[in-house]
Amino acid sequence: MMAAAPTASPVLTLALSKGRIFEETLPLLQAAGIEVLEDPEKSRKLILPTNRADVRVVLVRASDVPTYVQYGGADLGVCGKDTLLEHEAEWGGAANVGLYQPLDLQIARCRMSVAVREDFDYPSAVRRGSRLKVATKYVAIARDFFAAKGVHVDLIKLYGSMELAPLTGLADAIVDLVSTGNTLKANHLVEVERIMDISARLVVNQTSLKVKREALRPILEAFARAGQADKAAAAA
Repeated sequence: MMAAAPTASPVLTLALSKGRIFEETLPLLQAAGIEVLEDPEKSRKLILPTNRADVRVVLVRASDVPTYVQYGGADLGVCGKDTLLEHEAEWGGAANVGLYQPLDLQIARCRMSVAVREDFDYPSAVRRGSRLKVATKYVAIARDFFAAKGVHVDLIKLYGSMELAPLTGLADAIVDLVSTGNTLKANHLVEVERIMDISARLVVNQTSLKVKREALRPILEAFARAGQADKAAAAA
C-alpha cells in the first residue's frame, strides 16, 4: 500500500506597499525566516517571490492593502494606522470591515498633525469660531478631530502635495502625516496640533486565520517577538 503524499503547505500572500513600510517590514520577515528575493525598486514585478515556496509578496498601493486583505486577495498585510482608520470609516466602522488586527508593529512611525502657514494665526481663528478650509487626504480622521473640538471646517480632499494648499490659498490648514517636519519647514508651514501618533499594523484576513492558521502562526509569533525585542531595546 502506497504512503499518502505529504500535504503541501498553503501559499500565503502578504500585501505590502513600496517605500518605508516595505523596507521596515523586511527585518520582521527575516525574523520569521522569510527573505524577499527581488528589490521592488529595481523589478517591475508586482508579485515578488521569497526564499519560501509557500510565501509570496504582492505590491499594492498603501491605501489598497486593507482592501486586498479584507477580500482575500492577500492573507495578511502591513499598513499604517491612518490607512486603516480611513478604510474603516468608509465601511461604517471597524466591525463592518472584518479585519483581524493582532499587532501594532511599531514601524513606519510618524504622526498625524494640523499645519498652517507661518503667518496664519490658527489659535485665534479657532477661538473666534472661524470656519476653516482644511485640505487633507485623511478626511475621516480630520472630520472626527475637528468635530470633537467643535471647530467648523470645510474639508477639501487632496491626494498629494498637501503643502501647496495653504500656500496657494486653497486652504487655511492641512491635516497630514509628519515625520521629521522638514517638508513643512521648507514650505514655510508650522505644525500647530498633533492629532495622533501613527505606526504600521499587521492585518489578517479572518477566513485565512481559520483556514491557514498553522501556516500563519509562525509568522505572527515571529513578528510579535521582534516587536517585543524592539520595545525592550527602546526601553533600555
